[in-house]
Amino acid sequence: MDSRRYSFVVVANRLPVDRTDDGWTRSPGGLVSALEPIARGAHGAWVGWIGVPGDDVEPFEHDGVRLLPVQLSAEDVDRYYEGQSNSTIWPLFHHGVETPVHRRAWRVAYEEVNRRFADAAARVAAEGATVWVHDYQLLLVPAMLREARPDLRIGFFLHIPFPPVELFMQLPRRVDLLRGLLGADLVGFQQSLAAHNFLQLSARLLGLQPEGEQVRYDGRTVTARAFPISIDVGEIEKLAADHTVRAESRRLRRELGGDRTLLLGVDRLDYTKGIEQRIEAYGELLDDGTISNREAVLVQVATPSRMRVAQYQQLRERVEREVGRINGEFGDVGKAPVHYLFQSRTREELVALYLAADLMLVTPLRDGMNLVAKEYVAARSDERGALVLSEFTGAAEELPDAFQVNPYDTDDLERGIAAALRADPADLTARMRRMRAHIADHDVNRWAQEFLDALGR
Repeated sequence: MDSRRYSFVVVANRLPVDRTDDGWTRSPGGLVSALEPIARGAHGAWVGWIGVPGDDVEPFEHDGVRLLPVQLSAEDVDRYYEGQSNSTIWPLFHHGVETPVHRRAWRVAYEEVNRRFADAAARVAAEGATVWVHDYQLLLVPAMLREARPDLRIGFFLHIPFPPVELFMQLPRRVDLLRGLLGADLVGFQQSLAAHNFLQLSARLLGLQPEGEQVRYDGRTVTARAFPISIDVGEIEKLAADHTVRAESRRLRRELGGDRTLLLGVDRLDYTKGIEQRIEAYGELLDDGTISNREAVLVQVATPSRMRVAQYQQLRERVEREVGRINGEFGDVGKAPVHYLFQSRTREELVALYLAADLMLVTPLRDGMNLVAKEYVAARSDERGALVLSEFTGAAEELPDAFQVNPYDTDDLERGIAAALRADPADLTARMRRMRAHIADHDVNRWAQEFLDALGR
């Protein structure tokens, strides 16, 4: 057991590293890019799971940050992670895109695992330390940590949407989850409406009286505010300028698109991402002659995700069936209208795809933010390309120059895609320039610093 104490502690479901044959390597992604340097500068610690059930790993140092693994059994992963987190909370917080499943055993496991994370953080946090807890897997941790260590300054950030009052009210043990979040001094959300929903719930369920962004609870002031997360812009721009990445982009362009207009979707295979609706809309554009297989091609990267969960298995079957139908009906020998890639891609490969794409389709049914949209914009230093963006993403608030669509409305999806395809190149350049300026000014480092400043670290 680690006997040292740390003034800054991150608590997240996963540690910021992945195991390799040679040891440990830093996990990709904006959250790690933003928080690891802060934790390193503060000589801080990170509490999380290593991603493999059953492994009992001792605390260790990585890139100047003390990593404190929380062990999860296979049953914990099944009940806490795949069950309560991803089959109950995830669909409900995404506005019931799929029907949430409620099971008592999952709720019990969720509480037990949250207690394990809270206890680990309580043991290693120094007197008066700042502890930053992350995301929907750990909604109970702030209150548990507050009970054990009232001296701490506790922040919580939710990376996914927060539902309206009437949806949250469906949750069994809803008051426990709300009290869990109220254990924090600052609760951060992707959008201002989410913070409003949270404060309204405190009035509805607990009889509290919110004023502005704040509410008094248990003798403390809790602040709820929007902090839209972003990306490591510098990292994406560096990859986009890399000679190897650019050469790969040209190869992909030749092999996937040729002289055709290349439309691109990059998503986890998740029912919230609107992949089915996007492919259906593309098929209808082919069917009505708006586009042809000679003129355009859709490349859809679907990263495998939670494939032990039945809803995800069924989604994969539906998507692959529709891709097969479109390719069979509209394809030519050696020229398919849809290239479907059910596989993970490296960061370098994704940026190469961004550079190859004429049109980026980011059309989730619901998304807290969606960083793919921002990555695409950051990669396009040539100021070319167009972004078709769902209005139900957090990114839509920040990127009004995207071609915004309602992904539930196939006609509107088709309209947005067609408008982007037909847009004047000068208009596309002006739109991209404005989007790039916003993202450059609102990167992930600014997001982290603004949250910590508000927390009063």
